[in-house]
Amino acid sequence: MGSWKEGERYAFTRGEGIYVYDGAGRRLIDGPAGMWAVQIGYGRTEMADAIAAQVMELPYASPWSSTTAPAAALSEKVAALAPANLNTVMFTTGGSTAVDTALRTMQFMNNRLGRPEKKIIIAREKGYHGSTYLAASVTGKERDKSCFDFEDRLVRFLPDVNPYIRPEGMSEAAWCDAKVADLERVIADVGPEYIGAFIAEPVLCSGGVIIPPEGYHRRTLELCRKHDILYISDEVVTAFGRLGHWFASEEVFGIEPDIITCAKGITSGYLPLGACIISDRVMERMTGADHDVLFPNGYTYSAHPVCCAAALKNIEIIERDGLLEHVRATAPQFQERLTALEASPIIGDARGMGLLGCLEGLIDGRKTPLDVQRTLGARLDEACEARGLIVRPLINMCVFSPPLTISPGQVDQMFDILTDAISEVEEEFAET
Repeated sequence: MGSWKEGERYAFTRGEGIYVYDGAGRRLIDGPAGMWAVQIGYGRTEMADAIAAQVMELPYASPWSSTTAPAAALSEKVAALAPANLNTVMFTTGGSTAVDTALRTMQFMNNRLGRPEKKIIIAREKGYHGSTYLAASVTGKERDKSCFDFEDRLVRFLPDVNPYIRPEGMSEAAWCDAKVADLERVIADVGPEYIGAFIAEPVLCSGGVIIPPEGYHRRTLELCRKHDILYISDEVVTAFGRLGHWFASEEVFGIEPDIITCAKGITSGYLPLGACIISDRVMERMTGADHDVLFPNGYTYSAHPVCCAAALKNIEIIERDGLLEHVRATAPQFQERLTALEASPIIGDARGMGLLGCLEGLIDGRKTPLDVQRTLGARLDEACEARGLIVRPLINMCVFSPPLTISPGQVDQMFDILTDAISEVEEEFAET
C-alpha cells in the first residue's frame, strides 16, 4: 500500500501456448498458469470463435427463472464428470462466490431441517477459499487477515496439516493421526450439534501446495459423516485436470464430498465462471420439508451463456487433446525434477502433485527471521524472471502450476531455469 500512487504493474501484451510476452516483447514461461487457471494454454482460436459465436447468438439472459442452451448443456456435462451422486450444479461468477454458495447451502439446509444453531464452519490454517466476506472468513492464510474484518463467530480453524512441519522423528502416519485428532477435538469442544460444515482443499494450493498426509481426507470425511457435518471439497484449483483428473476428490483422494466447488480451469481462465456442485443427499434434505420455499441464492451473471459456452469448448479441448492423460504422463518427470531441487542448501522442501509444485526456502534453520525468509522468496522470483520464467513468490516459497499443455521438453526448460536461479541465490546468501 505504500506505493499505491505509483500504480506500476508488470504488463503482459499477449500469450501463446505456455508463454506470455511482456511490453518489451520478451517471452516468459507462465509458471503459475495465470493464477492456477490457464489449463489449455494461451492463444486458442477456437475458444475465441466459440465465445464470439455465443455473443452473437445470445450474449446474456436473466438466470432468475430461465436458463440458456449453453448453461443447460454445461450443467449436464459437469454433473457427468463429477462424482456419481453430485448432480445439481449452481453456476456462479468465480471461486469465491462458489464457496459462498456452498456455505449458504449448508445454512439453508439446516434452517429447513429446524436446526438453526448448526452453522459453525470448520476450516484449516493455510487454506484459501476466496475474497468475498464469507469465503474470506473461512480462509486460513495469515497475510489475508491482517487488516480486514471477518465473521469469526462462524468459523473454527484446525492447525496446519503440512507434513513438512511435523516434529523430527514423527512418521507421516503418526502425523495423520494427530491431524485427524485435531478435527475430533474441535468437534468435541464446539459440539457436533453446532457444526454445519467442514471445508477443505484437497491440496492447499495458495498456502504453499500443502498435501495432507495419506488417508487424511478419507478419515476426516468419515468423521463428518458420523456427526452429520457437510464435507465441502474446494476444488477451485485442483479440478479440471491439474492432478490429471476432472476432479481430484474421488479419483485422487478416494472421497465423495457433499459439495464440490470449482472455477478457474472450468474455462481455462478465458472467462470468469464458477460452480457449486451439490450432492443428491443434500438436495433431498433441502427440499424434503413439509412446505416449499425459494432458495434465493444467485448472481446477475450466474450461468452466463457466454461463459458457459467457453467452458463447454474448454472441456471439449481437454477431452479431444487428451490433456488429462498428458498430465498423468508428464507428472512423474515434473515431480522428479522438482524433488531434485531439495539438494540445494537454501531449499528446505520441494513438494508437489500432478502439475503443482512448491519450493520452500530454508536459510540457517527454521528460526530464520521472517524478513530474511521474505527476501528469499522475492529473490528466487527475480532470478527466475530474469531467465524467462514467472513463478509466484509466497514469503519464503515459490509456487508454480504451468498450463497442462506443457511438453516434456518445456518441463526441462522450466526446471533448468529454476536450477540456475537457485544457484545464483545460493551464492548471494552464502556471501551475506
